[in-house]
Amino acid sequence: MTDFKGVFPILITPFDDTGEVDLISFDRIIRFMSKIGVNGVTILGVLGESNRMTDVERESLIKTAIDAAEGQIPIIVGTSHSGTQATIQLSQMAEALGAKGVMVTPSREPVPNEQRIFEYIQQIGNAIGIPIVLQDHPASTQVHMSTPLILRMISEIPQIACIKEEATPTPPKITALRNGMDRPIPILTGLGALYGRFDLERGTDGFMTGFAFPEILIAMVNAAHEERWQDLQNIYAENLPLLVYEQQPGVAVRKEIFRLRGLIQSSHVRHPGANIDQGTTKQLQHVLETSLPNTDITRPLEI
Repeated sequence: MTDFKGVFPILITPFDDTGEVDLISFDRIIRFMSKIGVNGVTILGVLGESNRMTDVERESLIKTAIDAAEGQIPIIVGTSHSGTQATIQLSQMAEALGAKGVMVTPSREPVPNEQRIFEYIQQIGNAIGIPIVLQDHPASTQVHMSTPLILRMISEIPQIACIKEEATPTPPKITALRNGMDRPIPILTGLGALYGRFDLERGTDGFMTGFAFPEILIAMVNAAHEERWQDLQNIYAENLPLLVYEQQPGVAVRKEIFRLRGLIQSSHVRHPGANIDQGTTKQLQHVLETSLPNTDITRPLEI
C-alpha cells in the first residue's frame, strides 16, 4: 500500500512535433524518475494535459508508465472528469491496468453544492479498490472545498488516502486539516512547490507537483523530516527564482525544461495550449544558468 509520503512528481505528457503522444520519451521520463529516487509519480494531471487526451491515449500512457516503473515506484493516475460515472470508469481502467492510486478533484457546477461534491468522491471510492488522492486546487477547478467538507470526506470515505493541498493560502489550511482529522492521512504540497518551505514547516509530508527538478524537492523533504530547518530554508531560497519562473501559467516552460534535461524530444504543447516562444526560451536559459551554474541538468542533480 502506497503511504503517500515523500515526492510524487506530476509528469508532463510528451508529444512529437505533430502533436502525437511520444511513448518512447514517456518511458524515459518514468525510468529517470525511478533512478533519482522519487516515491512515486502521478500522470495525467493538469500538467499532463489530461483534458486533451483521448481514452485510447490514456490507456497507452498508463500501460507505458506501469511497464517502465517495473514495480519500483507506484503510478498514480489523474482520473478527474466533470461526470461522476466517467470519473468512475477512468478510475476503474487505471486500477485494472495496475495503477496504485487515482488523483481526483471535483468539477465546477453552476450552483455550488458541497453535498454533491461529497457524493462525487464517495461514489468513486465505493467503485474502486485503490486509494484516492483528493486534490484541492481551486485555481484549476473553480471549486472551493471548505475545511469542514474535506474533513468530513476524510472521516466518511475510507478510500481517501492523501490530500493534495493547493488552496491558497496553503499553510493555514494545512494546519486546520492536520488539527481536524479524526484519522491521520498524508498531506502533499502542490503549486509547483512555490510555497514548499512554508508548507513543510506546517507539517506536509512531501510534494505532488510538476516541478521539473524533483531532486531539489527530495532534498527539501529530507531536510524537513530531519528537522534541519536552516538547510530547508537555504535550499528553498537558492532555488526560488527557478521555482517562481517555472510556475507560470501553462505547461510550455516546464516541458522545455524536460527537453533540456534530455528526457523528451520535443516540448510541443497540444493545441489549443501555447508553445514556448523565443524570448521565454532565452530567459529560461538564463534562469537555469544562474540557478544551477556549471550543472549538467541531463544528469541527476546532487543537492
